[in-house]
Amino acid sequence: MTAAPRDRALATDPGRQAEFDATIAADHRIEPRDWMPEGYRKTLIRQIAQHAHSEIIGMQPEGDWLLAAPSLRRKVILLAKVQDEAGHGLYLYSATETLGADRDELTDMLIEGRQKYSSIFNYPTLTYADVGVVGWLVDGAAICNQVPLCRSSYGPYARAMIRICKEESFHQRQGYELLLTMMRGTDEQRAMVQDAVDRWWWPSLMMFGPPDADSPNSAQSMAWGIKRHSNDELRQRFVDMTVPQAEFLGVTLPDPELALDPETGRHRFGAIDWVEFKRVLTGGGPCNAERITRRRATRDGNAWVTEAATAYAEKHA
Repeated sequence: MTAAPRDRALATDPGRQAEFDATIAADHRIEPRDWMPEGYRKTLIRQIAQHAHSEIIGMQPEGDWLLAAPSLRRKVILLAKVQDEAGHGLYLYSATETLGADRDELTDMLIEGRQKYSSIFNYPTLTYADVGVVGWLVDGAAICNQVPLCRSSYGPYARAMIRICKEESFHQRQGYELLLTMMRGTDEQRAMVQDAVDRWWWPSLMMFGPPDADSPNSAQSMAWGIKRHSNDELRQRFVDMTVPQAEFLGVTLPDPELALDPETGRHRFGAIDWVEFKRVLTGGGPCNAERITRRRATRDGNAWVTEAATAYAEKHA
């Protein structure tokens, strides 16, 4: 574990608080050795850990198709993507360690239900078309949400996001290319793509989190420069970006209220089922138990590797 500087845990220091506030106001970066308010540190750990958990859990729904990919080329593409997601999780866990968090403790908190991950990964990938739609919609939503994080006020998080966003952009293009190929195929393949779009569209909109009025942490995170845009603003950007892509692809987005507002140039869309969002987020989704069971098995089954590596490092320190 990377220990946090001792004075981070002390009561607020007016002088250092003023210096911190000035750094944020000037849109400069906070670095690990800088003083920071305890609330800022805890908010970062919560957000970055949730992001890291999502990357690791997010390997599961697509990993299920590694042995069923229809060609060697598709298998290699999917394997590379799943490996990228593992790397993203490691970058982000490393960023939390610069804040004094312990990676193993964060994993325990995830498995015990004391920390969350993105609700979208609790839905199953039922057909191979889901692999393409996850790449297009889920990674597309991730890009929309994460590109502004490259300018986050916390240096290690912002720098990790630069590489992550480059790779996520490639994943999104891979997913869209797969869907274009399927839409040029048989009627059955086109039907598979449309079915997958119907199932993943609304969960993708939920990825941005609850509406601003119901988001307890969003305003403070924006004030600290951790986030740059509100949940609703990012969601609107995603819809506006995705509609023309869907038209080119030849699929119908499952929202009868979706329409372009000629006055604003933005797309109006229907009401999101926030009851469903909360149900899935709190453990009631189709795959919640499966995802955590597999994560627990991975932790427990690989414990000997961690123990051996730690013993070797201590012996040769």
